[in-house]
Amino acid sequence: MAQNQAEVDAFHKSAFPNANEMRKYLTTESESWDKVWSNGLTPWEAGTSDIQPPLRWLVESGEVPFPKEGKALVPGCGRGFDTIYLASALGWKTVLGYDVSTTAVAAANDFLKTKGVPPSVAASVKFDAVDFFKLDLPDEEKFDLIYDYTFYVAIPPSMRPAWGSQMQSLVKPGGYLITLMFPHVPEPYKLGPPFWSSFENYVEVLGGSNGSGGANGWEIVYNKIPPLEIQSEVHKGKDRMVVWRRV
Repeated sequence: MAQNQAEVDAFHKSAFPNANEMRKYLTTESESWDKVWSNGLTPWEAGTSDIQPPLRWLVESGEVPFPKEGKALVPGCGRGFDTIYLASALGWKTVLGYDVSTTAVAAANDFLKTKGVPPSVAASVKFDAVDFFKLDLPDEEKFDLIYDYTFYVAIPPSMRPAWGSQMQSLVKPGGYLITLMFPHVPEPYKLGPPFWSSFENYVEVLGGSNGSGGANGWEIVYNKIPPLEIQSEVHKGKDRMVVWRRV
């Protein structure tokens, strides 16, 4: 049975009590993110202190033929859980985690150094304070894979077209964009964390509909709702994993 708006709002207030507080600090200026981190407002970490289970589920299923070698990026990497996991699971020698918040980057580097990450994996990971929207790379430095979890929903919706343009620019032809959509909901919520998402909005900002369910310039190679049993309570029924291959 579908939830009414009052039930949805009640859930979000209990699951993400600081989402609206976070929105008070957010602007289109990159410096606003350091205020978010400095004030401990990280609702995307609600319900987990590890990698997102749907990412593990995707990678370890083998359903997407990721290359044996490559270069990956996690923009808005936060504390770096998923960045470190990708380096470990894919075995790639270059996995970058970028965040505009120096506080977030410091937290990620601390996690990398203190949580028993194997040296061979740690050597492949680099965290740095970089503004994703200002990246301008030559073709030989572009990425074989970019992973987005809550970076898209954390930026003000007015910046989403720029997000789409950057993804088109930074993913190599034949490379992959992994989008763990959360909260994936049928209508824009007024709560968070901190904004809403929908499959249709991703299609729109990635290049517009190609007439076959995907976006211009991309082929959808994976599109699934993760099993409820692998999701935390906060995520159940609100995750969707889509993998796009750049064409």
